[in-house]
Amino acid sequence: MARHHAKNERIKRAYMIWLEDAKRMAPASVNAALAAIAGFEASTGHRDFAAFHHEQARAYKRRLAEAKKDATGKPLAKATVTARLKACHAFFVWLAGQPGYRSKINGSDAEYFNPSNHDLRIATARREKPGPSLEQVQHVIATMPAGTDLEKRDRAIVAFILLTGARDAAVASLKIRHVNLTGRFLDQDARTVKTKNRKTIRTDFFPVGEEVEAIVLDWIAHLTGRLLFGPDDPLFPKTKVLPNAAGLFSPAGLERAHWSNAGPIRDIFKRAFPAAGQPYFNPHSLRKTLMRLAFDLGVNGEAIKAWSQNLGHEKLDTSFNSYGTVSAERQQEIMDRLRSSSGDRTACAVGGAPDKATIKRVLEHISRTSV
Repeated sequence: MARHHAKNERIKRAYMIWLEDAKRMAPASVNAALAAIAGFEASTGHRDFAAFHHEQARAYKRRLAEAKKDATGKPLAKATVTARLKACHAFFVWLAGQPGYRSKINGSDAEYFNPSNHDLRIATARREKPGPSLEQVQHVIATMPAGTDLEKRDRAIVAFILLTGARDAAVASLKIRHVNLTGRFLDQDARTVKTKNRKTIRTDFFPVGEEVEAIVLDWIAHLTGRLLFGPDDPLFPKTKVLPNAAGLFSPAGLERAHWSNAGPIRDIFKRAFPAAGQPYFNPHSLRKTLMRLAFDLGVNGEAIKAWSQNLGHEKLDTSFNSYGTVSAERQQEIMDRLRSSSGDRTACAVGGAPDKATIKRVLEHISRTSV
């Protein structure tokens, strides 16, 4: 069986360029789309895309529904299946308008890639992803060791992300000069900081405690004073790795260079939270912590908009929908309190709450009049 089709490879490259330049998609998103298309292509035996028929799309959907994860043997998640089908749908809609394919591909056949409404609802359902409480994060920071340069850096990273809500990829690319100690804010300059969608963001320090802020300030003082780092050096330098006495590579202090990605920062969180007796929370989850803090402080009106902008959000809806989800336990607590307070006001207004017999008569009346 053929492993590739030269014509298909050329048109996939053209599509990749179109996604990057015309649609301005991030490299990771482009790679995911191409991987989905490659999966479909393999399911057809690498037939020419010009021979596309809607039965191929239906067969691919069935194959995805039956596919298992290599690591666990479990079926693919509905979200994964839906994402792959959407990528293939978008590709063939685009392909139907390309020279050499217009007369061969019926654009409407791409609709056969659409998942069922049942699967789509499962794939897009919003599921609660809790973040740690402020007290939990503060506890983790307080229990982290700070004897060596590496330990000081690791503790400062957790404190810094709580203080600023910055994303881990941005934190890995920060330089010392991006932190304004006098103004107490972080300048996430998109020209040099890897912010999401390359937005420039000014982030004033969040009110998460003087102890947290002091750890960050002490770390910067340690870098610039004792270690003689300059403004253009990394705020959180990578670990220097050298051979030890046994000839094995091991950590040997700090290197005056940035991490290439945010993986090491997530590893710090994976070690720190369990070591403090807490469940693991990733760096991004601390943005939920900060939104919960806004609710606890009763922030509203103009202040909640400022809080949202401080997280780098252009729209307030993003802060509420992505990070402001109320946990099930908190939801129940709030509704119990509202029912209690509402019941008290109603009882005062009508001379007492209705008894069961009254409720039964009202329901029977509604039943008769609604027929």
